[in-house]
Amino acid sequence: MKQKSMTITSWGRNRNAEMTALRPERLSAVTAALRQPGVGTGTIAYGDGRNYGDLAMRQNGRVVLTRRLNRILSFEKDTGLVSVEPGVTFRELHSFASERGYLVPVVPGTAFVTLGGGVASDIHGKNQDTQGCLGDHIEWLDLVVASGDVIRVSRSEHPELFSATIGGCGLTGVISAIGLRLRQLKANAVSVEEWRVKDLDSFFDLMHQHRTSSTYTVGWVDALQKGRSLGRGIFQAAEPVFSDGFSPSTSNRKIPFTCPDATLNRASVQAFNSIYYRRVPKNGRSRLVGYEAFHHPLDAISDWNRLYGKSGFFQFQCVLPDESAAIGIRRLLERISGAQAASFLAVLKTFGKEGLGDLSFPRPGVTLSLDIPARGGGREFVESLDALTLDHGGRVYLAKDATLTAERFAMMYPKLDKFRETLSRYDPDCVFDSDLAQRLKIRPTLS
Repeated sequence: MKQKSMTITSWGRNRNAEMTALRPERLSAVTAALRQPGVGTGTIAYGDGRNYGDLAMRQNGRVVLTRRLNRILSFEKDTGLVSVEPGVTFRELHSFASERGYLVPVVPGTAFVTLGGGVASDIHGKNQDTQGCLGDHIEWLDLVVASGDVIRVSRSEHPELFSATIGGCGLTGVISAIGLRLRQLKANAVSVEEWRVKDLDSFFDLMHQHRTSSTYTVGWVDALQKGRSLGRGIFQAAEPVFSDGFSPSTSNRKIPFTCPDATLNRASVQAFNSIYYRRVPKNGRSRLVGYEAFHHPLDAISDWNRLYGKSGFFQFQCVLPDESAAIGIRRLLERISGAQAASFLAVLKTFGKEGLGDLSFPRPGVTLSLDIPARGGGREFVESLDALTLDHGGRVYLAKDATLTAERFAMMYPKLDKFRETLSRYDPDCVFDSDLAQRLKIRPTLS
């Protein structure tokens, strides 16, 4: 297998890493590469490049590009159990499943994420209250560990390695196959109820009213509002449906170049937010939306991350436990609106279940996510949001993080010691490593 040098850039365009790239087309190439003498440290898998921070990069290390490992290996029509390679994207799996009357049970905000990346981040969707995370629907994983051996892990086989791999940021090895149970349901659209929400208290009322009675729930927040309008936005509750003759509208726009850093400023975001808020009538509305358009609205705009200019952006996502969420989310939005720093992408929704993995992000509570331009004091501002999250007993999503300190991380993730113990057992020489793992001191610093 040929190797070449390449620059890996995060989706947030805030980090780069010079790495040696391996592009295997078959599992045997991965195992052979790891069994080479003198492999050293700093290997990490990389899917479709949708990670916002430094999770899938290691400066001067090696990257295993998994996108060509994209075969659907088997499917049991009666049980819905599908076996796929890690480079299959959620879009590709949805196309396969929907043709057979099934749905992928949990999908992320973009369909371009690979299944391997979805496992590494234990992704969640708009149905976390009822369906949990991706890890809840995985039956088994085949994992290439540091020795080059392939180990099947599950709830009953090597369970400690299974829970370390779910949400484990790619640090346990390279996933070679995933056994995932699909949901038997035929749907080509989503029936959506939408409400204009005047303030944060009204938002919480709607979220708690629908979090278990509706399949999908999600809210958009105008994060620039202050005072009595703090937390105003749009709330959606939705159900998957099949509608004969329904033809979803399609859009495929592209940002052709990297915009100037000042393109997304307070004035432009305020103008967009005002228009977006008023697109829903005062009394709400009901409508049918294409299944993929509902789950992945930004996928209609290719390279949308170029809007943030050369400086890029940070995506911040936290979850606060139910008992502190009302106060904590208010404090976060007050900090954000006071700085007038957020973009138009601000999402508020509820979680109902703890993630399966040692480093899974979700827990019962309320999650807030938004983009912060990296220019100026962007990094320091996000760090202040990290601190405020910890003050209210919450945690930050590692799949999107680029600013968290090791000390705050350790206080947010109580199973960290268990995770480290599993890594030391299966990878004592730190073959698998990343810049995120070094920044958060998950792995020891080696010379």
